[in-house]
Amino acid sequence: MSAYLFRRLLLIVPTLLGILLINFLIIQAAPGGPVERTIARMQGLDGSAASRMGSGSGSEVSGASASGSGYRGAQGLPPELIADIEKQYGFDKPPAERFWLMLKNYAQFDFGKSFFRDETVTGLIKEKIPVSLSIGLWSTLIIYLISIPLGIRKALHNGSSFDLWTSSAIIVGYAIPGFLFAILLIILFAGGSYWQWFPMQGLTSENFDTLSFWAKAADYAHHIFLPTLCLTIGGFATLTILTKNSFLDEIGKQYVMTARAKGLTENQVLYGHVFRNAMLIIIAGLPATLIGVFFTGSLLIEVIFNLDGLGLLSFEAVLNRDYPVVFGTLWIFTLVGLLLKILSDIVYTLVDPRIDFESRG
Repeated sequence: MSAYLFRRLLLIVPTLLGILLINFLIIQAAPGGPVERTIARMQGLDGSAASRMGSGSGSEVSGASASGSGYRGAQGLPPELIADIEKQYGFDKPPAERFWLMLKNYAQFDFGKSFFRDETVTGLIKEKIPVSLSIGLWSTLIIYLISIPLGIRKALHNGSSFDLWTSSAIIVGYAIPGFLFAILLIILFAGGSYWQWFPMQGLTSENFDTLSFWAKAADYAHHIFLPTLCLTIGGFATLTILTKNSFLDEIGKQYVMTARAKGLTENQVLYGHVFRNAMLIIIAGLPATLIGVFFTGSLLIEVIFNLDGLGLLSFEAVLNRDYPVVFGTLWIFTLVGLLLKILSDIVYTLVDPRIDFESRG
């Protein structure tokens, strides 16, 4: 197993390089980069403001031409100013050199500084990650703690009244989008139109630092309850049905009939034989679930509940063409996803020791 894990860790390097290269090439071909956005904003500024942005070039915006700069909307701006803007964002170097410098810095986890925020990318990620981890971790934990036992019970009582009414409730929950459910909860319980039972913003209250330990825990739970509930709905339905179908498929196999014929109890058959086989497909989906809930699935929830997390940060970075933030978060997301894939392989062997990844190498 150790040799297999070592190979998987080595494969992380070319995978990261390939993903970064593909996205780098896509972004190079996409119009409207940071230089173009800065030029567009400067068209509405006076000459003195443009001169200050030009790092002391001393040129006025009007009266000069930059028609040969290659940027749309650059007419009327002096070439020196365009060159200063390109240097500011690192676009004075050829794409190959920029990509190589980026790789060298990323290997040291140096993601540079945001183009449009006066902070480093690492500082922004550290600032935003507690929000995404909070709602993502609790949502995933609740989904798995409820869905797996519920799915197993539905499989054991397939076709019963319990199975039918829980399936109806699950279908209704799955049909309601998380953001729509969030709006409904705000209207009902966060002061929208009826009751003000839950706060509408942030993870903690303003006086959080002055509270006792248990008061801090209660305050945190009070703030995180509604966003976590909204993220739980969709994943809860999907995982419950997946668990039920996986266990139903295993229960109908020949080895289960053989185990029962040998006199094993239902619990011994279920948890000694069926469980470890049925859980493999559920474990396989855990990394994607974690990544989706942590980073992408929380975007709309973060916007609705005024939670400034990684999902919102990445979305705004793409809109603003803030390339250091885009590539920095992409690097982190990809690395975490690959490590979670390796973790799922380790859990595979814990659930079913018969699985031997080493022999497949």
